[in-house]
Amino acid sequence: MHTSPLSRRTVLAGTAAAAALTAVPAFQARAAEQAEPAAPAYRWRNAVIGGTGFVTGVLFHPSVKDLAYARTDIGGAYRWDDRTSRWTPLTDHLGWDDWNLLGVEALAVDPAHPDRLYLALGTYAQSWAGNGAILRSEDRGATWARTDLTVKLGANEDGRGTGERLLVDPRSSDTLWLGTRHDGLLKSTDRGATWAAASTFPATPSATGQGVTLLVAAGRTVYAGWGDAGGTATNLYRTADGTTWEPVPGQPTGTAAKVPIRAAYDRHTRELYVTYADAPGPNGQSDGSVHKLATATGKWTEVTPVKPGGTTSDGSTDSFGYGGVAVDACRPGTVVVSTNNRWAAVDTLYRSTDGGRSWTSLKDTAVFDVSETPYLKWGEDRPKFGWWIQAVAVDPYDSKHIVYGTGATLYGTRDLKRWAPQIRGLEETSVRQLISPPTGEAHLISGCGDIGVLYHERLTASPSRGMATNPVFGTATGLAMAAARPSYVVRTGWGDHGNGAWSNDGGRTWAPFAAQPALGKDAPGPIATNTDGSVLLWVFVHWDGTKYPAQRSTDNGATWAEVSSFPKGATPVADPADPTRFYAYDTDTGTLFASTDSGLTFTARATGLPSGDSQFELVAAPGRSGDLWLSTKWNGLYRSTDGGANFSKAAGPWASYTLGFGKAADGAAYPAIYMVGATEAITAVYRSDDEAKTWVRINDDAHQWGWTGETITGDPRVYGRVYLATNGRGIQYGEPV
Repeated sequence: MHTSPLSRRTVLAGTAAAAALTAVPAFQARAAEQAEPAAPAYRWRNAVIGGTGFVTGVLFHPSVKDLAYARTDIGGAYRWDDRTSRWTPLTDHLGWDDWNLLGVEALAVDPAHPDRLYLALGTYAQSWAGNGAILRSEDRGATWARTDLTVKLGANEDGRGTGERLLVDPRSSDTLWLGTRHDGLLKSTDRGATWAAASTFPATPSATGQGVTLLVAAGRTVYAGWGDAGGTATNLYRTADGTTWEPVPGQPTGTAAKVPIRAAYDRHTRELYVTYADAPGPNGQSDGSVHKLATATGKWTEVTPVKPGGTTSDGSTDSFGYGGVAVDACRPGTVVVSTNNRWAAVDTLYRSTDGGRSWTSLKDTAVFDVSETPYLKWGEDRPKFGWWIQAVAVDPYDSKHIVYGTGATLYGTRDLKRWAPQIRGLEETSVRQLISPPTGEAHLISGCGDIGVLYHERLTASPSRGMATNPVFGTATGLAMAAARPSYVVRTGWGDHGNGAWSNDGGRTWAPFAAQPALGKDAPGPIATNTDGSVLLWVFVHWDGTKYPAQRSTDNGATWAEVSSFPKGATPVADPADPTRFYAYDTDTGTLFASTDSGLTFTARATGLPSGDSQFELVAAPGRSGDLWLSTKWNGLYRSTDGGANFSKAAGPWASYTLGFGKAADGAAYPAIYMVGATEAITAVYRSDDEAKTWVRINDDAHQWGWTGETITGDPRVYGRVYLATNGRGIQYGEPV
């Protein structure tokens, strides 16, 4: 997405997904002595939004009708089930320690063995990220074998829409090729179980380059694109025997052919189509071209539909690159390509039925129906055709069935004119805030990366209002509800037309703050409202981490005043029962600050608590004054019942990452507590019904979703229901069966 300066999608270290029943063990807090409670059975599903993230690759199986796979930059891989018209997630089993494997760099199928599927996993290639891995399946992703690599992959880095970088060799199903960014070309001769460098591959990798951008088979020959040639040196190689590689003669050069993005082979005409750009994308492209190679004769022909660099009707420069390319297996000479990073004239798909001699823009006749995922209008009257279009596929059994990925969804058509999201089951949201109101139509309001705030009147359908408007946000940075006045909700976030808003109808409709501090535009941080909604505290943190003084408003955002005693950058927490009290935890010093004058001044209370991590989290128990819980990761869970004057270590798992509350169990006097925490063995989702004396795990090994440390909350109206934020797998909610 393009609307937020930075999100966890860029920097982190519809109906719901298929229901699953989980029966999981209980464990007893080490300080508790009573018998362990019975293990609950839980069903986990997505709260439906529909897509919301970058779909970086789509692959129809060439040998099996109605079988397709999709990959995403941070949200795993999926298999299409045509009978139910939905995507099935294939990588939810990857847990906390494997968070870096939720990004899928590439996928591959074996045309000769329809049940085989391969995934190349690794979200970041930076020094702080773990190495990549290969998953191998003999049953279309139902079960996996895993090979850990000694190199890093970068599914959420520049160039993530190129590819595929993984390929089954057309001469032998036992041989696989893997193109890496910084470690050259790898080869496996045992179906991906072990890997070694392809020593005869001539290109030299670097620590900062793109490396291999694509691998494609043309007959029995394998072609490899190289992203670091600079527009003058060789950027396309081939091997006919799996050993000897050579530059492809006569290949295009220059800025418009600097980086090979994708390639597709028309077996009928024996022509290889290659899209190019001057940068790997999805951002930063301003030039590009499309060329085809007659593999039998070696003749290259430029078939670029429209050359970048023209002028639009409003005088803007029409700069862009080319991205996706797909051929029609049923119709010789029929090919579809996409533009990418075309912000002035808006991206499109071009389709040719004569081998690229003439082209038709499919955008020009497109009719969109986004009623299933209304957020795709982005607060406007109609949706765009798309952006970040680098994944394009044509169904090999249906010439009019075309799909393409964008930065937010996957669109499909069956008649080349009418388009709709083909996204059910694929949920890729990076979630930041969750509120479950005690009253009202919606049981959930969410704040998300890239798509702002959503009012979920149903959990099994995408919010009918779409993303919150007036104003529209990119990434939400704050979301808060007045505990004693739940109709009053406030939100903050990144946006071009205001960065704060309030609602008097529980989040259905919004109005912007009448004024906002100047810092609101460049550093909008979290916000809190006291229990009756009469006071707002807004914190400001720049995307680079710079912290600024908090600001306070007592007139619904019409005027603001600095609160100099508030610890810079801390997240404000309102007392749920006393409108004069606010709290803030200074993670730099390990100090709890409190206010008893409605946020006018803050004074230090407890000191010497764990420090040094901005993700330590303070929450207040609902309906109680001064009942505070502090999650400090591997330092454990702390509790104060005197408004932060004193904290004591709470019983429970070894680590506590995020914590929330829900409706109490029958006969219980205290709310149910939900936590993402860790024992010495595993990081998981836990529930306590007895004020943290004992805990039970409520997810299982098949439902882990990578990193889940952002936020969690229970439902105050439904016992046992919990909402969990993920970084790339949307909002998961679980319920006892």
